[in-house]
Amino acid sequence: MKLRYGCNPHQTPASVSHPHALPFHVLNGTPGYINLLDALNAWQLVKELDEATGMPAATSFKHVSPAGAAVAGTLEHAYKLAREADPKSSFGDFIALSKKVDIQTASYIRTTVSDGVIAPGYDFDALKILQEKKNKQYVILAMDANYEPPETENREVCGVTFTQQRNTIKLNEETLLHTIVTDNNNVSEQAKQDLILASIVLKYTQSNSVGYAKDGMMLGIGAGQQSRIDCTKLAGEKTDKRSSQLAISSDAFFPFRDNIDVANDYGVKYIVQPGGSNRDNEVIKAANEYNMIMFFSGIRLFHH
Repeated sequence: MKLRYGCNPHQTPASVSHPHALPFHVLNGTPGYINLLDALNAWQLVKELDEATGMPAATSFKHVSPAGAAVAGTLEHAYKLAREADPKSSFGDFIALSKKVDIQTASYIRTTVSDGVIAPGYDFDALKILQEKKNKQYVILAMDANYEPPETENREVCGVTFTQQRNTIKLNEETLLHTIVTDNNNVSEQAKQDLILASIVLKYTQSNSVGYAKDGMMLGIGAGQQSRIDCTKLAGEKTDKRSSQLAISSDAFFPFRDNIDVANDYGVKYIVQPGGSNRDNEVIKAANEYNMIMFFSGIRLFHH
């Protein structure tokens, strides 16, 4: 499928392809290169969240990282929570929804400034509402919910092709929350769900990344920073200190205790991280000082 241009207007020609058939259909508008990068990454995130929690999931994507994500009892509420995580970053976002879009969700999306949406389907009236956005140029994609990408993935940089096994690891209580390393081990079911939510979100976030969650909603995501402490601070600032008893996930180990000190400043109670730092003992000691509960998952979640 030909695209208007690549990442920038001077990068032409541009296209997307698949060995068989593209796993989505364009129902409205003309998607661009970045639109589709956002859409396909975002779709994988909400599909995995839905499967892990059994709840409708939504995410707000900008420049190949989520600005927010959430699960809730209804699709409309899930997207409202996803967008409320970082409204400034969600301006002009690409939306992914795990369920068929109903009229309530479409009516809310109509009020937002966004570039497009991807979902497994749309009710007739919902589709009509969305087709009126952006002078009838709003990008609407219908994703094949049964599509599974191949086990290996390729990308090209500077004419060199990279191949790796796709990151198919399932993030759930069994894989993530099996080893508590702190003295405190009193974890609620909601806290477990929030740790799983934050970890799945980071699986599709440009690294380095750290994310804060509470009650099924991402409150802050720090993405693409070279220093992990900067990720922790950036994500913490986005929470706006809105709550306490927060859950935090990191896509790689915390190398120093300063991350724990900063997390405490923003009300973190629960932590999941891979572990493996030379200073793990110092990090655990810091978590114990704040009476936090910390899991070592052994799973790194870099995404580039």
